[in-house]
Amino acid sequence: MYRKMAWWLALVLLLAGCSSVDIDRYADTTPRLDIGEYFAGQTRAWGMVQDYRGEVQRRFTVEIDGDYDGDTLTLDEHFVYDDGETDRRVWTFQRQDDGRWMGRANDVEGPVEARQSGHAFNMTYRLPVEVSGREITFTLDDWMFLQPDDRLINRTAMKKFGITLAEVTIVFERLGGDADSHNADTFSDTNADAPGT
Repeated sequence: MYRKMAWWLALVLLLAGCSSVDIDRYADTTPRLDIGEYFAGQTRAWGMVQDYRGEVQRRFTVEIDGDYDGDTLTLDEHFVYDDGETDRRVWTFQRQDDGRWMGRANDVEGPVEARQSGHAFNMTYRLPVEVSGREITFTLDDWMFLQPDDRLINRTAMKKFGITLAEVTIVFERLGGDADSHNADTFSDTNADAPGT
């Protein structure tokens, strides 16, 4: 029995390690996504974290200030969670050749190599997260997909030992140049669950 269980565990780990999608398959898709152009200015986002069973564990909103000079993109992200917790992350991305970016953030381990192709963007990085009073470092497989209505859908698998233990879903919406960011729905309101509410 133990031999059979070990065989199944080895198979799951093997499949988990081989499940990554090649971003080049999206090369001919539209609308084309360029993260520098998309995140320049102000962006608002709504997200949730689901555990391995699919149960929603946390919900949050994000206000993002983006600065882009043609080569460097800086994203100043302010999170508000449904339990009142707040957080901040600052990303800096340097444009490379052939749709590649090199990114860094204040709470992410090491430099992060990212790629964009067609309507998709992907990066994989290691992020320490506090869970039940102790710090666990997850590997995040982060995908963004630009939609025809200019909204951006972000799906992120949080993995440990190659197994997905949680998933994060975020929807981004760009704000117009004269948009009033003070009207943003946050979890101090009751309508912060979806864009446009």
